[in-house]
Amino acid sequence: MGEGEGDFCGNLLVAQSGGPTVVINSTLAGVVQEALNHPSIGEVYGAAYGLRGMLGGNFIDLAEESQHVIRGLRHTPGSALGSCRCHFRDSDLESLFRVLADRNVRYFLYVGGNGSQFVANEIDKYGKKIGYELRTIGVPKTIDNDLAVTDHAPGYGSVVKYVATTAREIAIDDQSMGDFDLVSIVEVMGRDSGWIAAGSVLARHMGTPFDAPHLIYIPERPFRDHEFLASVQKVLERNRYCLVAVSEGIRNPAGEYVRTSGIKDPLGRTELGGAAEHLQFLVEQHLKIKARTTKLGISQRSAAHCSSQRDSDEAYQCGVRAVRAAVGGESGKMVTIVREGDSPYVVSYGLVPLEDVAGKVKEFPAAWIDEGGSIISNNFFRYVSPLIQGEVEVPFKGGIPEYVHLEGAKRAEELLFQRGPAGS
Repeated sequence: MGEGEGDFCGNLLVAQSGGPTVVINSTLAGVVQEALNHPSIGEVYGAAYGLRGMLGGNFIDLAEESQHVIRGLRHTPGSALGSCRCHFRDSDLESLFRVLADRNVRYFLYVGGNGSQFVANEIDKYGKKIGYELRTIGVPKTIDNDLAVTDHAPGYGSVVKYVATTAREIAIDDQSMGDFDLVSIVEVMGRDSGWIAAGSVLARHMGTPFDAPHLIYIPERPFRDHEFLASVQKVLERNRYCLVAVSEGIRNPAGEYVRTSGIKDPLGRTELGGAAEHLQFLVEQHLKIKARTTKLGISQRSAAHCSSQRDSDEAYQCGVRAVRAAVGGESGKMVTIVREGDSPYVVSYGLVPLEDVAGKVKEFPAAWIDEGGSIISNNFFRYVSPLIQGEVEVPFKGGIPEYVHLEGAKRAEELLFQRGPAGS
């Protein structure tokens, strides 16, 4: 029995929240496999569709899943438990704790980004307020890499591996079209931070063809149309093509998104998309040059065939460390990745109070951007390059990747649609 377990026993509940990453299920595999090693943990539950399953008591018995499936989670994209984007209300806490008490849940792990860590913190505080013994641990997850305190977040290494790979392949295609000037614009995710777009610089460090992407634009620097056009012209003076990587959330000097859909998402945020089209319009209207756009969209967070082994391993360890922290008596904390060195690359795992992370955004460091706002420094390359190392071995069947699914998730989905969304 581990340190801090003592007579404290109960069931464990794990939930996944927000947009998936390609390694979020590696974290889940780490949670399940580690939880089964601790006698103080009885049942190992997964909440179906995040907060909805938590409020509705729609739980999956993860101990019933085959070990083949649990191992297969390590190369399977999407959120195997199901996720959701919905508002968490103070009034939900009373209902949630009734469900937790009914299932004797004493360990709760929430896998998610800064919004999820805010919810985990509220759950931890409410449990202490009402005297319900619950050990709550946040587990980091986000492709955006904008979680505070932790060196980086699981999911980030894989998304930039895919983005840089795609940018390099587009650059090679563009370079081969030598009979006319061409501008290619690749739009990636990034509402408030530019970590993903910045990661495309990895393709530049591969050398030819001509160090693309040539221009990178992120939300941390105001985007000015005239400066962009001048930069494109400068690139085309020495190359036949210009490859641009741009975050969906770039803003003009007034702080307004350069393009949105005008539609609100379930959390009330304006849906983004169209930054690439805005840049395309500028190029074609003012420079009279052909421009193409590529929006990577959901593919950048689900491309298991181009994911990072190191990212997967660290995601798995975050799940393991979360369980160990909970059975060791910790609560109200989030697991962090602590970089101990770059050469060789070494990390350890720590814990920080949830309140230090909840709702906070880690912006891309200003020191890593040049004055023009489009060139990312070598310091960033040294930071990011270790995160993409190694390739996850994805099995293929019939020529396409073979992924796994939780049997309990099928039954939970049927139940969800029979009852309707809990908490709606």
